[in-house]
Amino acid sequence: MTALVATPVLALATIGQADQLAPPLGPCVGSCPNPYPNPPHNGDFAGSDSTVNVYVGGNYRVQGRAAEAEGKIVTVKDLTVDKSDGGGLFNMGVVGVGSRVPPPSGSDFVTVGGAVDVKTGNRIEVGGSDSKGSRGGNLVYGTTRAGTIDTVAPGTVRKDPAAIDAYTGLTRIIEDHSTCMADQTATGTLKVDGNLYTFTGDGTSMRQVFNVDRNIGNPTGAAADLVFAGIPAGATVIVNMVGPDPVLIRTNTGSGFPGDQLTDMRPRLMWNIPKAAAATITGGAQFQGSIMSGNPDGTVTVSTPGTNGRVYLAGNLVQEGSGGTELHAYPFDGDLPVCTTPTPSTSPSDSISPSPSSSPSGSTGPSPSPSESTKPSPSSSASGSTGPSPSPSPSSSPSGSNSPAPSPSSSSGSPSPSGSGSSGPAPSGSTPGTPKPVPPSPGGPSLPSTGDGLVAPAAGAAAVLLALGGGVIALARRGRGRHG
Repeated sequence: MTALVATPVLALATIGQADQLAPPLGPCVGSCPNPYPNPPHNGDFAGSDSTVNVYVGGNYRVQGRAAEAEGKIVTVKDLTVDKSDGGGLFNMGVVGVGSRVPPPSGSDFVTVGGAVDVKTGNRIEVGGSDSKGSRGGNLVYGTTRAGTIDTVAPGTVRKDPAAIDAYTGLTRIIEDHSTCMADQTATGTLKVDGNLYTFTGDGTSMRQVFNVDRNIGNPTGAAADLVFAGIPAGATVIVNMVGPDPVLIRTNTGSGFPGDQLTDMRPRLMWNIPKAAAATITGGAQFQGSIMSGNPDGTVTVSTPGTNGRVYLAGNLVQEGSGGTELHAYPFDGDLPVCTTPTPSTSPSDSISPSPSSSPSGSTGPSPSPSESTKPSPSSSASGSTGPSPSPSPSSSPSGSNSPAPSPSSSSGSPSPSGSGSSGPAPSGSTPGTPKPVPPSPGGPSLPSTGDGLVAPAAGAAAVLLALGGGVIALARRGRGRHG
């Protein structure tokens, strides 16, 4: 009886080792287009998204000729806009060319925990328009403000030191996810031939992991051309940059156009920089995929013409460039590894009327609750992590209004370089190890519950247990984690 009861528990626990990022990170939440418009897109608004697109656990600095940042933006410390050559306009929330999926009208488009300093000659505009009207939102700051900040109605600028409190716990979650990804065993290899970088997966795993111990491209020679092979359709692809510090990714691959391999991979492609104190992402391409950095003392500098994906940094962000660097709002829909195990009950009940539970175990509170395990989880394709768990507990998203009122276009020109293409992604599962008590949840955002991704399998297992007169299964909650 005990053996029969334990079998479905083990199977379900194994399934639970791949999770999406939990709100307010990861997938689009709101009026989400399907499919997302590919950049360069400068038409009417395609929907609305209350998920955080750019999260900076430290300071966010805009310099050079950086032009725009699209979507919901959060920086825990200070925001400084100090563009060169006399300054100029920096658009936030709404951009002229990108996905054109801004946050809901009237919500907080930009949340700054510290000071906002817009240097002389510079100006921030929050919100924008399309052919049908305007889409405006708020800029909220915690300490002081200086310089020119314009908002599109109904947006306002307000001081609210407590506004950042809903997000500060995300720094720990990003650290944990970044560490967990870096702890996975590679499923694929990288071959370098001149400036051609070929990533070859194992052809089967639905989470493909590449551990790259060198830079991609170099500062003075040719930028890298990227090709992916052996990636099953729909797979998540994780590229862990675990090589020299500082890290460099310099590539001309990525156009954003349909049919481009990296365009197809973008929703499930994650570039992870787990430990580096400094990293630069540059080149002449529309950079495809999301970026995560786990070092809270680190700085990531982005200077590509367009970055198409989430940017989630535990540390600092510098956005710069000579030709209008832009951050565009595109969701990350991939499944990331989980470095803790569910807490299944393998003790069969002798009761005639067992009380099966299909509700997932874990935190019932609104705070994201990363867990830790010091015992690696065995896996058929990727090794488990001894690092902290990146699996927060979803609750309510700190977004504003959900009504996406589309609006008139104040679009500006967009560089749209193209380059060679790339191919698709793939996740791998892992088997649970011995669970360790979950540490107290860091103070963080109140996140909306997105349901239990494994409720159906749990219910089926509960039925098996009932038929056996067996025990209770507790599953881990599945998180739902302008061109200038």
